[in-house]
Amino acid sequence: MTRSRELHRELPKPLEPLAELALDLRWTWSHHADQIWRSIDAGAWDMTRNPWLILNEQPAQRLEELARDPVFRDRLAAVLRERHQYTSRPALATRLTRPVVYFSMEYAVGEAVPFYAGGLGVLAGDHLKAAADLGVPLIAVGLMYQEGYFRQMVDTAGRQIEVYPYNDPSTMPLRPVLAPSGAWLTIPLELPGRRLDVRAWRAKVGGVELLLLDSNIPSNEPIDRGITGRLYDGAPDVRLRQELVLGLGGWRLIEALGIAPGACHLNEGHTGFVVLERARSAMRASRLSFAEALAATRAGNLFTTHTPVLAGIDAFPAALVEKYLGRSGGFADQLGIPFAELCRLGQPPQAPADAPFRPTYLAIRGAGRINAVSARHAETSRRIFGELFPRWPIAEVPISHITNGVHVPSWRSPFADSRRASGELSPRAQTGDGERLAELDDQTLWNLRARERAKLIEDTRTRLARQLERRGASEEQVATARRALDPDVLTLGFARRFAEYKRSNLLLRDRERLRHLLANPARPVQLLIAGKAHPEDEPGKALLAEWVRFAEEPEMRSRCVFIEDYDLSVAQELVQGVDVWINTPRPPWEACGTSGMKVLVNGGLNLSVLDGWWAEAFHPDVGWALHGQDDDADAQELFAVLERQVVPCFYDRTASGLPLAWLRRVRASLAGLTARFSAERMVREYVQRMYEPAEAAVRERLAEGGAKARQLDSLVNTLRTHWSALRFGRLSSRVTAGGLDVTVEVYLDDLPPDDLDVQLYADALPGEDGPTLVSMSRQQPLVGTSHGFLYQATLSGLRPASHYTPRLVPARGDLLTASEPQLVLWHH
Repeated sequence: MTRSRELHRELPKPLEPLAELALDLRWTWSHHADQIWRSIDAGAWDMTRNPWLILNEQPAQRLEELARDPVFRDRLAAVLRERHQYTSRPALATRLTRPVVYFSMEYAVGEAVPFYAGGLGVLAGDHLKAAADLGVPLIAVGLMYQEGYFRQMVDTAGRQIEVYPYNDPSTMPLRPVLAPSGAWLTIPLELPGRRLDVRAWRAKVGGVELLLLDSNIPSNEPIDRGITGRLYDGAPDVRLRQELVLGLGGWRLIEALGIAPGACHLNEGHTGFVVLERARSAMRASRLSFAEALAATRAGNLFTTHTPVLAGIDAFPAALVEKYLGRSGGFADQLGIPFAELCRLGQPPQAPADAPFRPTYLAIRGAGRINAVSARHAETSRRIFGELFPRWPIAEVPISHITNGVHVPSWRSPFADSRRASGELSPRAQTGDGERLAELDDQTLWNLRARERAKLIEDTRTRLARQLERRGASEEQVATARRALDPDVLTLGFARRFAEYKRSNLLLRDRERLRHLLANPARPVQLLIAGKAHPEDEPGKALLAEWVRFAEEPEMRSRCVFIEDYDLSVAQELVQGVDVWINTPRPPWEACGTSGMKVLVNGGLNLSVLDGWWAEAFHPDVGWALHGQDDDADAQELFAVLERQVVPCFYDRTASGLPLAWLRRVRASLAGLTARFSAERMVREYVQRMYEPAEAAVRERLAEGGAKARQLDSLVNTLRTHWSALRFGRLSSRVTAGGLDVTVEVYLDDLPPDDLDVQLYADALPGEDGPTLVSMSRQQPLVGTSHGFLYQATLSGLRPASHYTPRLVPARGDLLTASEPQLVLWHH
């Protein structure tokens, strides 16, 4: 027997590859090795789904038995062959020459590494998995939480109880990040009056590395050991230190490992301090000023916002930020700038010095590319953050969108997965699974849906019985729970964070109508509810308690179930088995809403408000929509759609028992939406639209010791110096044979005309994608002036001259015009 460097125990030599398999979190979405782990210890596998824990807890005798078992060894050899095929497959062809570094506050890869709270973490986990499948060179950075987010229990009164179990690293598929000396690598950060050391853990997600920073080191002061304690700690001081560790410490970790990134992806505003540390690194490497370094590195940063409302982003008191970054000899001094200048990067324009500091604003100002997570969310984000781009039209606030997607293999049911593996579905890209399922005949497709629903009902009965046992319910109540629900009944799912804007109580606005809907003897319906309320959200907890009490009404117990502790496992069971996924947010507060995407590959349908992704996806052939008016109107519409459309569509059957209209919708959804809203598509878009151009731009700006960055910073300073002296003169227009001829006088002070662009701007008309911009050509100098010119353009459209307004903007194509230098002059 030999001891694996990473294992806490010894493995017989034939079983040594198991350590490598257990350390690769690919087992969270690739189920080829499931039978391996189950055959080692079926009970432990069913309870933990953690191969690393299973390996470490097996008696030596059991491992010796397996090493001698020819069937087990053959099975292991087959899994290793499949893994070799995966690791040796061709990667996505890209122009990337350096790794992408991805920063996020949370990651939901699997329950064995529970470092997530909700949708942001699930999205980040799916991003890593899709990048691994595509072979994108990506390294992720986050925090290793000792407790993470809370686990949920519900008492007999429906009150949520938060439980914070300890995350023991020794039970997780993690390895310490070591220095060349073999010691644990430590990253230093300066805090007021003390030094903070953080170490890191390494998780493997297919071909992607996830690095997790940990402050729980005995040499740190007790108050600092808890920085990486709870995810989203409610204390502002702790929350700020968490974000400093992630941003400053995360970039320092990347450098300490000798990684030279190209693009840097900031996932939500918690990561904003990366901007400062990356700039500081460029200052040292190329002897740049802070402004020059920010100009250089900004081009390589991209920022993704997930927030649909300004109140949802962090805001720290300026005095608190000064405590950590503004003291004498501290971080601002290291950047060579006054703290007030640093603080302004996180404040609105013209804000008072003591205005709250928002890391999201820092991320926006430090990113060359900004995106929202759906088309509707981009519109909302441009309004929310428009104040950071004064004098620019909302339509030109530089926030594009890449709609989120979900990692299909992670959410596909085992029944759909087995059809794919058995050859009933062709072995093609993962996102082709929906199209292949859609090709199944009616009977086979309906049988598949029935098996998925039956598995969900079985799992839910087990969970419900356990919940009741924990609460001290009677044996009769537990026995009734084991018979709750019906595998042949239309099953609706609603699982969300219990926040007021999610409107989880729309169906409860008319309880009698809901009872009648669920208990209809001819066409019954059953409803599965899950979700957590933030520990400090009392209204959210009250909404949750309403559902718990409703589900415990004697006549509802067989038709409505509240499932405790909504996590990845519960989510997978729900999205794989429900017939209809319901989503009722108050528009426009749904940034994207990826949970509904997860039902697609399993043949589930969506009934959702037209917001987020569903505003892009909806068509009457693929599901149902609510129009998002007011709460009363939406509740009435929700009941009407369920009663008049969803229920009849499900229960109207042929003589052989097939709901043909329902299956047509399932097919249309599978074929039309699965690939379109997959994480594979999403990551491809990030590579092509964000990562590749960001890497090319930052490489150009840092070349030759940052020469380009110096030139751009000098240009920006020159433009700002002269901008207040620029002005427009007379504007005139006349109709000619060629169209509408427009001329305007422009006075450029001492600026070279080639550095400026004179444009005619017109707002978009209904049905147009964006505003109209026409560059005007420079004509003769104005007589009697040294820097005045006449500019002219001929407009061939039918719009009148009054629709157009002349403006001046910087003309250099290598400037990110709306981000740097944010200069625009309008004709008045």
